[in-house]
This record gives sequence, structure tokens and C-alpha cells, in this order.
Amino acid sequence: MAKVDVVDWENKKVGQVDLSSEIFEQPVKKSVLHSVIRWQLASRRRGTHKAKTRGEVSGGGKKPFKQKGTGSARQGSSRSPVLVGGGTVFPPKPRDYSYVLPKKLKQEGLKSALSHLFASGHLVVLNEMTSTEGRTKELAGRLNKLGLKKTVLISGKEDKLMSRAARNMPKVRYYTVAGLNVYDLLKYDSAVLAKDSLSEIAVRCGLDHAKASKAEGGGQ
Repeated sequence: MAKVDVVDWENKKVGQVDLSSEIFEQPVKKSVLHSVIRWQLASRRRGTHKAKTRGEVSGGGKKPFKQKGTGSARQGSSRSPVLVGGGTVFPPKPRDYSYVLPKKLKQEGLKSALSHLFASGHLVVLNEMTSTEGRTKELAGRLNKLGLKKTVLISGKEDKLMSRAARNMPKVRYYTVAGLNVYDLLKYDSAVLAKDSLSEIAVRCGLDHAKASKAEGGGQ
């Protein structure tokens, strides 16, 4: 267990909490991170690309010129792929790029990403992640006091005012634990975890409920 300080929005220490070594002090496996990020990006692809074959391009019913005597290669349709305005050979079709990734691999990816942030000193534990005004200016000022400009905010339960304050900040992402993902943890340099999110993060990373409750209940 690693004991870390719990701070408030003023960046003042208000207590301590134990972070599970099974989550935050694991080896950073680059191959696992690579696999999880490829899976995430593949799942995000819309797959709506489409081009027409020669059978789908309009027109082309008439033979463009006579079979013999022109000196050119014979053509049966002006929509042949070899002619301008013709169809495409083996064109892209709408498809689903997502695939199944083993649950344990996803959990290993989260552990590696969180361990990387913890080891590099880019992990902050906040006593309470709420907003009083729901304004972007308020949240920007709070993050400035924490010394953060580009970060992922993880809350135990959704706060609508926090969500509203964060949605206009291009370098900030706000999620509940359900939205925690490897891609954003690595993209946004740092992470701010609400104290009440630690037990749920432990469950998402594969720890049983008994160990998860210890992860949040430790410290002051």
C-alpha cells in the first residue's frame, strides 16, 4: 500500500489514503497499453466509408464505342473501373471495426496506465469532486491551483454541475468510474481521482469488493 495525501480544491492537505499496490504500483506494460489503445480506437471508428462498384455507378448502359476499328481497347461500359467516372475495384464498404478484447487485458491496461501516472507524480487524490457554480471559469481556476492544465477528472458519482463546467474545456475530461479508460489517461498527462471513486476503480481493475473497500477506507 502506498500512502498519499488527499487534497481539496485549494490544494491543501485534508488527509491521507492508502492506494492499493495491486493497482497503482504495477509494472507498466507497454505492449498491453498498445493493445488496449488499439482496441479503443478501433471501437470508436464509425465505419461509414463507402465507394461504388461499377454496378452501382449510375449510367453506363450503352457501349461507349464500337468494338472494332477505333484502335482502342474494347470497352463494354463507360463505368468500367479503368475509365474516368467508372466504379471502384474492391471499394470500401460500411463495416464494424470493433472486436472483443479479453476482460483481464483491459484490467491490466488500466493498472498499467494508473501505475504510470502514480510513478510519474501525475496522480492527485481529491477529497470531494463537486462544483458549486457549474461554470468553466470556476473549474479552470481550481485546476490552476492544483497546477494542472491537461487532466482527466474521475468522480465516484456524476455531478451535473461538474460535467457542465468541464465540457467546454478541450484539455479536460470529466468521467465517472464507468468512463475511466486507458487512452484518455495517457493522452491527458495527469488524473485527478475523487476519494469516493477509489473503491469503484479497484473493482474495475479486478479486485474483489473486500479489497476494494479497503482501498477507499484506508487513511484519514
